[in-house]
Amino acid sequence: MFFFYLILIVVAVLVVWAAFVYNRLIVFVNRTKEAWSDIDVQLKRRYDLIPNLVQTVKGYATHERELFEKVTEARAKAIGAKSVKERSEAENALSSTLKSLFAVAENYPQLRAAENFLELQRELRDTEDKIQAARRFYNGNVRDLNIAIEVFPANIVASIFGFKKMDLFELEEEAAKKPVEVQF
Repeated sequence: MFFFYLILIVVAVLVVWAAFVYNRLIVFVNRTKEAWSDIDVQLKRRYDLIPNLVQTVKGYATHERELFEKVTEARAKAIGAKSVKERSEAENALSSTLKSLFAVAENYPQLRAAENFLELQRELRDTEDKIQAARRFYNGNVRDLNIAIEVFPANIVASIFGFKKMDLFELEEEAAKKPVEVQF
């Protein structure tokens, strides 16, 4: 009879522990989804600003048609990206084309002085800062989730219930270090 109660207590402790681990993993997953939503909101804001920026620059730099097409194409790819990895790659390409657009704008003093351009540039800079903050928040939550999924003995509960590691939202280091190429 004593062994029966002992086994019952051990099973009860294991069930409570598994429930605790499961609930903790659910919290991490939901925090990560919320953090991704924050990134998504800022990226959509960025996508909405880009056509206005392109139109403003077009008014001053009409012969830069190829660059405008690249920016538009990069924006479309970023909007259409599905996975975190695809979105990371598309955002890297979009950032690169935007750098080129701003580099071209440097050659047009009237454009740099235009109020509309300056306001769009400020809004885009503010949005970029918010994207970076949201990215750091998301990556922190992904890190916590991935650690919780990998550590023993929580990894047993994670594998039983099908929890999967999530990808970080990363910028390409090489793209961030390369200078902007401008062709005329």
